[in-house]
Amino acid sequence: MTLFEPADAPAPSLGPVTRVRATVAYDGRGFSGFAPNVGVRTVGGVLAEAIGKVLGHQVDITCAGRTDAGVHAWGQVISFDARSEALDLDGLARRVNKMLAPTVVVRDLGEAADDFDARFSARSRRYRYLVLNRPVPDPFLAHMSWHVPQPLDLAAMQLACDPFIGEHDFAAFCRRPKRSDGEEASLVRRVTEATWIDEGDGRLRFEIEAQAFCHQMVRSIVGLLVAVGHGKRRAGEVRGVIASGDRNRAAPLAPGQGLMLWEVGYD
Repeated sequence: MTLFEPADAPAPSLGPVTRVRATVAYDGRGFSGFAPNVGVRTVGGVLAEAIGKVLGHQVDITCAGRTDAGVHAWGQVISFDARSEALDLDGLARRVNKMLAPTVVVRDLGEAADDFDARFSARSRRYRYLVLNRPVPDPFLAHMSWHVPQPLDLAAMQLACDPFIGEHDFAAFCRRPKRSDGEEASLVRRVTEATWIDEGDGRLRFEIEAQAFCHQMVRSIVGLLVAVGHGKRRAGEVRGVIASGDRNRAAPLAPGQGLMLWEVGYD
């Protein structure tokens, strides 16, 4: 099936294929998240369309993390199969970037092992969240940060990070996905790092790394940590919120525009 044939048309064989891996950066504004979705503009949708036009056949993209609407990425990783015959990877990257840049950019692209999968081969994901903590907003950072004008207690926010380290059920911080088999999906995740970095001039950067994340997990964690920084919650409450599994005990979500998928780790 070509990219422009009806979805129910039989898909012809591509013949020998090459598994391709690419690192992609994008500005999440104007997109309804990453996952392709009929009728709405998504990062995965425009990537699949552009890659398909260059290759001359439809591609099914797998990504390392399905970012939400408005969320950005510097190190998103995708994989797909391309017809091996006359495959020009350098030309593919150049032509896709010509169509999509600067909003979506292929940073690097190359062959991968046949069993490589951007999602299931990943061993870690790292997200960054930027809080702009100063009285006056910055118009040049507005699309990639959460402006918080009230002073924040960074030491309390850092202390509140400690309970997140390790393996926990993050039901209090995640939207539970619906499964077709009726079973409840596990929200147990292992966090290996969670910390705040003061970049100066009111820029506070939150870094978190885990083997995987569930839906809205990082934004919910940041929302609670900022509430601690405001003095509305105490750092000592965080462990109890995690143990409760109750989303009502967490703080409101931090806005999506401050979040960025920074890096994905593989063996």
